[in-house]
Formats: sequence, C-alpha cells, structure tokens
Amino acid sequence: MEFMTAKEAAEKWNVSVRLIQRYCAQGRICGARKNGTAWEIPSDAEKPQNVRKVQEAYSNPPFQNLMPLMNTPFHPGDCQKLLAGMKDGARKDIAYAEYYYFSGRPEMAKQKAEEYLSCKNPELRLSACLINAFANLSIGQIDQAKQVLEAIRNTLKEDKKRAPQAGVIDAFIATTAAVLLHLPLPEEMPSAQDFLPRLPFGLRAFALYVEAHSLYLQKNYEKSIGIIESALTMGAEQYPIPAIYLHLAAVMDYMSLKQPRMAERHLLDAWELARPDDLIEGFGEHHGLLGGMLEAVIKQKWPEDFKRIIAITYKFSAGWRKIHNPETGHEVADDLSTTEFAAAMLAARGWTNTEIGEHMNISANTVKTHLSQAMKKLHVESRKDLKQYMLQ
Repeated sequence: MEFMTAKEAAEKWNVSVRLIQRYCAQGRICGARKNGTAWEIPSDAEKPQNVRKVQEAYSNPPFQNLMPLMNTPFHPGDCQKLLAGMKDGARKDIAYAEYYYFSGRPEMAKQKAEEYLSCKNPELRLSACLINAFANLSIGQIDQAKQVLEAIRNTLKEDKKRAPQAGVIDAFIATTAAVLLHLPLPEEMPSAQDFLPRLPFGLRAFALYVEAHSLYLQKNYEKSIGIIESALTMGAEQYPIPAIYLHLAAVMDYMSLKQPRMAERHLLDAWELARPDDLIEGFGEHHGLLGGMLEAVIKQKWPEDFKRIIAITYKFSAGWRKIHNPETGHEVADDLSTTEFAAAMLAARGWTNTEIGEHMNISANTVKTHLSQAMKKLHVESRKDLKQYMLQ
C-alpha cells in the first residue's frame, strides 16, 4: 500500500497540515497510522466530512440507546458494577442483553433483547435486532435469525430517505451484521466515510473494527492493521468491547502475514481486557480466523477458559454457516474439530507441518494426523484443496 504525508494530504484536500493531523488523531482518516512523530495516510483515503455540518444535522442527542454497553468506557472488572448503576429502563435492559451476549450466554441475551424487537425507538430496536440475530445463531434458531436479519435490511431500505441520524444507525447495524457474517453489503449501504464520523467514540471504535474486518476479507491486511492501531492509539482501549474485537482483528491480520509474535501480543491484550468480566464471546466467534492462536496461547495457560471458548465456537459457527454458506455459495467446512480446522487453515495458507506444530505446541506428526483427518472428512486429496473449505 502507498502512503502520503500529512503535508501531501493537506495539499491534495486544500486544508491545513494541522487539520490533517487533527483528523488523524481523531481517527477520521481510515488507515492513517503513526510512524514515529509523523502520520502516514493511505494514498486512496477520502477527505473527512466537516464535523460541524454533520453535527448541525442532528435534532436529538445522538445514539444514547444504540448498543449502550459497547459505547460506554469502563475499567476491566467493573462491567457488572456499571450495569447495576444504570437507571432502570430500556437502555439498561439493552446493556444487559449486550453483556449476556458478549459473555457467552446467548439464551439470556435473546430473552432480554426480544421485548424490544418492535420498539418504536430505532436505536433500541436495532440494538435488540443485532443482539437477537447473533444470539439466535448460537442457539440454533436459524429461521428466527434470518427473520431479524431481514428486518435489519428492510429498515436500511425504508430509512434511506430519512433524517441523517436514522441513516447512521441503520448503516452501523447493517454493516456490522453483513461483515461479521462475511456477506456482501446491502446495495443501499452508505460508505463508511459517510457515517463513521457521526458515531460517538465507542461505537466508532467498533465500526472501525468492522471496517478492519472487511479489509481483512479483501486480504488488505496492512490497511486493516493501520485502522486498528490508529483506533487503539486514540483510546479505544477505554471501551473494552470494541477494543477486544479490534485486537482480535489484529490477530487475524498478523497471522495472515505470518507474524505470530505480533498476533500473540494482540491476543493477550484482548484477553487482558476480556477475562476480568468474562467477555469471551468474541474469542469463540473468531476461532477459525485466529490461525490456531487460541490453541497456542489460551489452551496452555487457561485450559478451562479454552474449553468454554471452544464450546462457544461450535455453537456459533454451526449457526453462522447456516446463514453464510447458502447465501454465498462458499461451503465453509462444518464437520471438522476446532483443532483440525485451525491446522487446515494454516496449511491452506502455506504453513508447513513443522511450522504449524511449533505454533500450536504439538508435534509435526500430530499435525499430519489432524490434516489427514480434515482431508478425509472433506473428501479432498491435497493441502491445496483445503482452501475452498476454509474461512476467507
């Protein structure tokens, strides 16, 4: 990827260098990254919108009820204290639904969110829809998940000509749902540059994770890492839920670049944020994309937590495939063990048995056995053929 300096960006967009530096520090230029004291900006980056004009478009305080727990800073270990201190009402209910979901309790998340699926407040309704859809994946209620996802898509179509704030809410929810299911974005979707600057910081941090995840799927790993590092540098760590997901996306990128040490650093950073409040759902959701990093790190040091994460993986991935595979025609493998899948992912990316074994703390012969079992289950004869059944 090619980068330009702040001065070059200022000349290109006809603004001051100081304004460009401010845009970078605020995370308003996707992919901008700091190199020492200077900012490097992707050559294809778009000029951010004028924040004052965006703010003038609002008629109400923005996004107080949209994924409130995700959008609230707290110290690791203080999540339940934060929830208990919230004022009783719909906002608190949605925050609890988030907590139940992100701590791997989809049944409780679904129950808490369900009563708001028809709520007139769009922030509460779409928050409930997002939580409910993904909770349904994990408990095997696929038809209900599909219905809620369709409701999200329909809302995006219906709200296309409504007030800017409604469009931002729709875009945030619809983009999150599509990207995390590895589905194409709806045609009505505005560009990330149109809605990202309008989000409050916590939601913007999660939206940047979604953008980074999308770039990962496009194999643009360097740009994805640039977005992640910029968001974390700006203070996303204050918001544990977005920060956990940002770190996990960095693991995906660094493993794709065959840099396991950097991947391990980000995995441990995510774990340090997640473990005090038991926010382990994201680890289970991302297992297949983490390139055996959970087996290499979490399994060795926290074996009981690893078992719970793997249980989440099996439940979530089974539902995920039932949405993803029919809609995309990409038959991601559904009958491999998590260890077989992790080894097969690495093998499909060109890792040798020795490299996989050293990374996952198992022998090369054990790797060979896992790969043989994987190929047998998938009815393929070569490592190269594994790729079509792996996550993209």
